[in-house]
Amino acid sequence: MTYPEQFQGFAISDPKDWATPKLTSFQPKNFGPRDVDIEVECCGICASELFALKNDWTHEPLACLSSKYGPKTQVVGHEVVGKVVAVGPEVSLCKVGDRVGLGAQASACMQCSRCQSSNEQYCAQSIGTYCNPYPDGYVSQGGYASHVRAHEQFCFPIPPEIPSELVAPLQCGGLTVFSPIKRNIQGKKNPRVAIIGIGGLGHMAIMISKALGAEVSAVSRGYSKRDDALKMGADHFIATSEPNWNAGLDDTFDLILNCASSTSSLDLNALLPCLKVNCNFVSVGLPHIDEDFKVKPFSFFHNGCNIGSSKLGSREEAIELMQLAVKHNFRPWVETIKVSEAGVSEGLTRLDKGDVRYRFTLTGFHDFFGTGKQ
Repeated sequence: MTYPEQFQGFAISDPKDWATPKLTSFQPKNFGPRDVDIEVECCGICASELFALKNDWTHEPLACLSSKYGPKTQVVGHEVVGKVVAVGPEVSLCKVGDRVGLGAQASACMQCSRCQSSNEQYCAQSIGTYCNPYPDGYVSQGGYASHVRAHEQFCFPIPPEIPSELVAPLQCGGLTVFSPIKRNIQGKKNPRVAIIGIGGLGHMAIMISKALGAEVSAVSRGYSKRDDALKMGADHFIATSEPNWNAGLDDTFDLILNCASSTSSLDLNALLPCLKVNCNFVSVGLPHIDEDFKVKPFSFFHNGCNIGSSKLGSREEAIELMQLAVKHNFRPWVETIKVSEAGVSEGLTRLDKGDVRYRFTLTGFHDFFGTGKQ
């Protein structure tokens, strides 16, 4: 492998091969003046990568197949931790040698009102860390790779107190739940939060809500994750398979955060009355493109509640989240897997089966790729 002309990563070209990405060399995007190259140390495995590899969020072919230059294959991965090994001439937010994290966003215009108000994740020209075309036609490639290239805004400084394999899931999964929790309970006295779905996102949402001072109710269909949720810091556990599970919960929560990746089992007509007046049901779990929310307008009527979503988080929020993790000493529950074709396949297939408590991080990148020597 010659750097920086070629990167290496685990890629597919057909969604039917989602579980068996193969090692490939590929051309990175053209290097921009505010771009940063990260030599990857480790990378989390996120459910979003399953959806992307299976192509479940669109009815169109894989975006990489129409790339104007670079690979016609797709590398995923967006919970990256590694060392900065190259910076563009206009980079000021990091320097060569820094340990940084990269989440699910790799670029934005940095000029619009959203970018200028710490809402760059909502930029109309936002580009995801993988599967998204840049203006020059290159389709972004992710962090199951030797290196990844991204705009400096999205390369976050990592506190030395948190090991790389544990901080990796905070780059996307943690940030994705931190942003709506903070924005919905900030400034409220004794806030109460309900977290639906005690999985990769939800388990971090419990810890983060507690660190932000909330009283937390973990919500799941059954009781299999009750003990884990309480160990994570939940004050209460609600099993929606129980008859009349919502009895006495009207006007209870300042926020209901849905972290489940499917909407098919959600009873919004029972959930929404549990919100306080003008408070929000926020969904961060994105389902298959053909899934919908089903809700009756009367469910909104008596408390004026709102349904919405939240996308990732800002650089400012990412840095604040990692400082919060240091201050309150919470860490995602992580199982590590050595990176290789077999390791990537194991992580993806086990995640697809739900055989994870509660995040995977791929490690051993330096050994596999022969990097980390500088």
